[in-house]
Amino acid sequence: MTYRGRFAPSPTGHLHFGSLVAAVGSWLCARHAGGQWLLRMEDIDPPREVPGSATSILEALSAFGLIADAPVLYQSQRIAAHDAAFEQLRAAGQVFPCWCSRSELAGIGGIHRDGRCVAAPDPQQAPAWRLRVPDVAIEFDDALQGPQRQNLRDEVGDFVIRRVEGFYSYQLACVVDDAYQGITEVVRGQDLLDSTARQIWLQRCLGLPTPAWRHLPLVLDADGRKLSKSERAFPVDPAEPVPALRRALAFLRRPATAASVHELLAQARTDFDPANLPHCSGHSPA
Repeated sequence: MTYRGRFAPSPTGHLHFGSLVAAVGSWLCARHAGGQWLLRMEDIDPPREVPGSATSILEALSAFGLIADAPVLYQSQRIAAHDAAFEQLRAAGQVFPCWCSRSELAGIGGIHRDGRCVAAPDPQQAPAWRLRVPDVAIEFDDALQGPQRQNLRDEVGDFVIRRVEGFYSYQLACVVDDAYQGITEVVRGQDLLDSTARQIWLQRCLGLPTPAWRHLPLVLDADGRKLSKSERAFPVDPAEPVPALRRALAFLRRPATAASVHELLAQARTDFDPANLPHCSGHSPA
């Protein structure tokens, strides 16, 4: 099977350094395997989207020499496929409507288990829809973080796949669209490692293939927090891409002495071995 990797940002702001590291890491893995590197814009959460950021992110990636091998896939154009997956789960009795609020769930430990709601149905309000989670332990090997095990019932519980507003969750849309794009390995940040067991269970429920997993360490700020848009991280500058690209490659333990974007990426690909990527989160090189 031809290797197919992807980078899937959400349009909630400009490309920042932590996302650049994830993009470069996934691109390097795809190029090393002689496969394809795809882009997917995860634009299915309108309340969180920042106007113009999808275009900004794509233009920045291009400035950094990260060009996809196929047209960009926009998740907002895949709602019919998400609807079909939801209906498949509903027909199989694997989802149920839920009116429980976070505060109500907090009173029982914050985890919704066994399809038992603490809130009564409210005909005046649309429900969220949750996936029934049995007492099952999901085990998988992550290429960087090692063997993983999570008991979904105990640690996650019945999780939302369609929100009250009608928007599909990241978990459902990600699983459906990874299968549609034929992704064979998911290379992404370690902050999404906790989502993996849920996605594997959804893949099993929907009869979809499960890719390999490789979760890259996170770039931390001076206080040891994840460098991300939620922490108001400064965006990278597409007008001067070389300094940020050098730092991203250095974080990924790749040589970064060349003078141009093209030369930096070519240098980084030489003798690249995904097994030598860093395992632990840390600060960006100066």
